[in-house]
Amino acid sequence: MDKVTCINCGFENTANFKYCQGCGYELPKFKDENIEEKPQQVNASKQDNKKKIIGAMAGVFAFYLSYWGVQQIFFRPPSFKKVMTEAAAQINKTCPIKVDDYSRLDSVLALPNNSLKYNYTLFDLTKAEVKLDTVKKYMEPMILDKVRTEPKLKIYRDHKTTIIYSYNDKNGVFVYQFSVTPDLYQ
Repeated sequence: MDKVTCINCGFENTANFKYCQGCGYELPKFKDENIEEKPQQVNASKQDNKKKIIGAMAGVFAFYLSYWGVQQIFFRPPSFKKVMTEAAAQINKTCPIKVDDYSRLDSVLALPNNSLKYNYTLFDLTKAEVKLDTVKKYMEPMILDKVRTEPKLKIYRDHKTTIIYSYNDKNGVFVYQFSVTPDLYQ
């Protein structure tokens, strides 16, 4: 134990006494360094706890931010424009495709503004031989019915896609184009 010497009589007292045992004089106040360190240690441990809590909160936030980013980058469904472009590329791999006795599908294009264009060739006819009135009278209703009912075209109906059918003659000269807009097939 620490000792405190009385300044009045010189008697050595134990540090925990307030008055001298020899003369009763008030002893000088003894400062215990350990006592002073304890509040500092408590404050330091409180600061450490705050740092740990803030660190944990930042870690949780970073985890959720990373999780959201991964979901957006890797697991988001592809955009419809990308789906249309890929579908056009798949069809183009098999082109040209003979559709009937008069026409052949040459290519498919995914266009801006949610449009898909089918390019056909009337392989036995020239522009002069094509009767546009007859084409409009018979082809447009047939095309419109196909767009309205064909199960393979449902995805385009659901996304309100404009489907364009373009026809060229056997020499590559433009003959006729028919656009099926969403208001026509819904």
